[in-house]
Amino acid sequence: MGQLMKPLTFLLIILIGYLLKRVGLFGAKDYRIMQVVVFDVTLPASILVSFARNPHSVDLLWVTLFGFLAAFVPVPFVFWATRRRPVADRAFLMLNSSGYNIGNFCFPLLQAFYGSGAIVTGAMMDIGNAVMTTAGSNVMTTTLLHVDPDRPITEQHAGDAPTLPAPPRPATAAARRAMRLARLKTIMLGFVRSGPFDMYMVMTIVVLFDLPIPRLLADVLAPLADANPFCSMLMVGMLMELPGSRDDVRDLLQVIGWRIPFGVLFALAAWFLLPLDPTTRQSVALMCFAPTAVFCTLFTDRVLGNARLAGFTLATTSILAMILMTGLHMLMQ
Repeated sequence: MGQLMKPLTFLLIILIGYLLKRVGLFGAKDYRIMQVVVFDVTLPASILVSFARNPHSVDLLWVTLFGFLAAFVPVPFVFWATRRRPVADRAFLMLNSSGYNIGNFCFPLLQAFYGSGAIVTGAMMDIGNAVMTTAGSNVMTTTLLHVDPDRPITEQHAGDAPTLPAPPRPATAAARRAMRLARLKTIMLGFVRSGPFDMYMVMTIVVLFDLPIPRLLADVLAPLADANPFCSMLMVGMLMELPGSRDDVRDLLQVIGWRIPFGVLFALAAWFLLPLDPTTRQSVALMCFAPTAVFCTLFTDRVLGNARLAGFTLATTSILAMILMTGLHMLMQ
């Protein structure tokens, strides 16, 4: 029963966030305030404090590579498997079938199950995962489907076609070069403006060169790191929405139908293939069942213009992930 208390507490915090929004104490867009608090304050602090207080080695870069592959592989696979579906359906599945909510969701659970040292494992996996969730999956989806990333699909007259018409190719080499540079700049800014990603890059340098982290810095940031579980779960609750239609429920069930098989596949790969200790492999296997990333919610709203579906997907996969990760942890123990 003791192992269930933390997950149940986290579910209660999610419920509190949702109820406070429903009674009007939080506005519909107030979750953006919590996003700033979590992404730019508590999550980076949690990463730094975990690395400062727990052992870390260059061997954990295997986890980073695994995190990237686990987030990358579903996107082209779903693109191929849905090649006869309408473009809006394909975009939703490609954006939400890959990528993991590790920093906001998994860190609290890993800490509850395995102690603060497991956050280091989570951070190393999230380094690879973040390459896709912060920009990669959105760029691949909009590029492969020829979607204009600056306008929702509903404004692009997509219809039932599997892709939108390819944009006209610039006439000159200079124009094509300028277009590629502009796209690259947008992608790079997406990475640089992410507080957690910047902290991950710093910690990667720390791991590679075995640099010391000042103990005083960790002590000062510890209260902020301790606040991360509560703030993260409250933010999930504030994002939570009920389905707007039967189509939303159908779309969500399709995402779950993709994520669970991929989760099983990657969890087995983590357990049998990673050359690391059992606790680390357990942590990675659990993270393979994490919910959709908050960035997936952002991109779903931006590409499809459906904020309710985005919030409904995040909240439902979060509750499902809580159940699956807790059950898998108890089974492994």
